[in-house]
Amino acid sequence: MKYLLVSDIHGSLPALEKVIDFYHQQHCDMMCIMGDILNYGPRNGLPEGLNPKAIAEKLNAIADEIVAVRGNCDSEVDQMLLSFPILQDYMLLVDNGKKLLLTHGHIYNKENRPKGNFDAIIYGHTHLWELEREENSVICNTGSVTFPKGGNPPTLGTYEDGVIKIFHLNGELLKQITL
Repeated sequence: MKYLLVSDIHGSLPALEKVIDFYHQQHCDMMCIMGDILNYGPRNGLPEGLNPKAIAEKLNAIADEIVAVRGNCDSEVDQMLLSFPILQDYMLLVDNGKKLLLTHGHIYNKENRPKGNFDAIIYGHTHLWELEREENSVICNTGSVTFPKGGNPPTLGTYEDGVIKIFHLNGELLKQITL
């Protein structure tokens, strides 16, 4: 299976439309959303094309292809609009024996790792993409497709056959690492 890894959409319809295009162009089987889907959060400005209802409709159309975890800007009200669960703090994805911990990053991250052994810890939250090997795990921060920080471009990733890749939202490969 090929998984799309994305975080921090923050209500931007134009960003989500590019994500969905990338998802199809990359022939992904599942979309893994690491939180902050509909709400832009009080610390961010208004995103381009803010339209949470349209985002919910587009994601609900492919709900059977989505797994998601809760970000710090996601709430029970957001869950009412979405047809797939978003309120868990983390999720363990096991693919061909590789254990990937999916989380938003505001609770668990590279500085505060959960107990257990994982081949990769995948999150967002900081809006700064990162893909590095640390200790016995790969640390993958997918960045943000809407509000990238630190001069970074909008980013997202893929996982397939033990390889994590980070891409610019325009499709340019930025980095890859094998678990």
